[in-house]
Amino acid sequence: MKNILIIGAGLCGSLLALRMAQRGYQVTLVEKRPDLRKVTQDAGRSINLALSDRGLRGLRLAGVEEEAKKLCIPMNGRMIHDKAGNTFLSPYSGRKDEYINSISRPGLNMLLLDEAEKMPNVNIIFNYACEEVDLENASATFRDFNSKKETTITADVIFGTDGAGSAVRKSMFDNHNFLFSFSQQWLSHGYKELEIPAAKDNGYRTYKNALHIWPRGEDMLIALPNLDGSFTVTLFLPYENSDYCFANLTTPEMVHEYFNKEYPDVVEMIPNLSEEFFGNPIGPLGTVKCSPWNSFGKVLLMGDAAHAIVPFYGQGMNASFEDVVVFDEFLEKYIPSRPPQGGGVDWEAIFKEYETLRKKDTDAIADLAVDNFHEMKEHTAMEIFQKKRKLETAFEAEFPKDYYSKYSLVTFKESIPYSEAMKRGRAQDKAILNLIADGKITEKMSLKEKLELVKKHTEAILHDDEVAFG
Repeated sequence: MKNILIIGAGLCGSLLALRMAQRGYQVTLVEKRPDLRKVTQDAGRSINLALSDRGLRGLRLAGVEEEAKKLCIPMNGRMIHDKAGNTFLSPYSGRKDEYINSISRPGLNMLLLDEAEKMPNVNIIFNYACEEVDLENASATFRDFNSKKETTITADVIFGTDGAGSAVRKSMFDNHNFLFSFSQQWLSHGYKELEIPAAKDNGYRTYKNALHIWPRGEDMLIALPNLDGSFTVTLFLPYENSDYCFANLTTPEMVHEYFNKEYPDVVEMIPNLSEEFFGNPIGPLGTVKCSPWNSFGKVLLMGDAAHAIVPFYGQGMNASFEDVVVFDEFLEKYIPSRPPQGGGVDWEAIFKEYETLRKKDTDAIADLAVDNFHEMKEHTAMEIFQKKRKLETAFEAEFPKDYYSKYSLVTFKESIPYSEAMKRGRAQDKAILNLIADGKITEKMSLKEKLELVKKHTEAILHDDEVAFG
């Protein structure tokens, strides 16, 4: 039985451990933090996630989809809030069965750890911080937080699923025996989490089944529902060089002035606004890209360790879970049954093919997530954008098999890769916005005629792009 060492027991690592154990491998899963099932969670650290089709596919593969769904609240669209307190719902899709789900990060992580721990061939170790990885010999040295002692664990292969600040990736970066490329780009914005508490009897203070957005051009606030009636609220704000930014919101008076001006309806819903604002940390928002993801056929990066992205497409976790699905397909191709008892697994070939196929897609969703940041804070409140969304929703409702918006291609169409969703989605966006701006889509036209015109212009843009970049 092959020994697998997985470093990082977050969402990606715990799902990977469960799936590799189901395939018959002996798995050791190591996490630097304490067991989150036994400690209280830190406030203000990305509690909510949006679980959609690509992520659900990963949970389905491991047989835990139905259990995970019990932790979900469906969100059918974006609820846009203007400064006057007016709201309108912009559906995510015109198809009735398509929505995203608000889910608690700790809740889902606990579920995956519980399921992994049930497997007789999984050993989970907490409070072990990875100090360094011997890439060529597939061994890693850990420091026990409690005893301060160092321990070395050796395996046949190592998976680094230890997040955006990956220690495994650092060992690759520091190794001079192969060329490792790494880029980390920060947004000029940071984030801070707040909470709208539940109303009486765990009621919701605003509409439950939506992702709420307060777009303000430079800044924005979003809120996702929780099962207990509360909403996790996230403020996205520049660090500096703005009338209101983290650098100058330094007193309760300034915080209240800012919120009363920009988000008056929220002030009524957060009773202890300034205490929460100053009690929770400011988090950075960045994109990590690197290559190669594998070294010597012994170590592979997955999830945020390989491709951390900003949260504005709700795809970080979904992309990490899709990593597990895609990797599992390569395992199935190379090792269709249980792992061989002796040698014979060409891990290097599996790792290289997986990376060749996957990297262009994780690069695509990273770029789309940055695009969506600007779209959410600026464009969602614009009239032309709202016209585009209404038209796309009508297309999807009337012609569900003939049209998928860029958002739908990314979020609901898991059968196509992110890179293809980006290419087609961007062309469609350009086509519709140009046609609306030029007055070529008129009220006299039938919906079918509008769709045919959009399709024609989309194909022309795709063709032009192929000529330009081909």
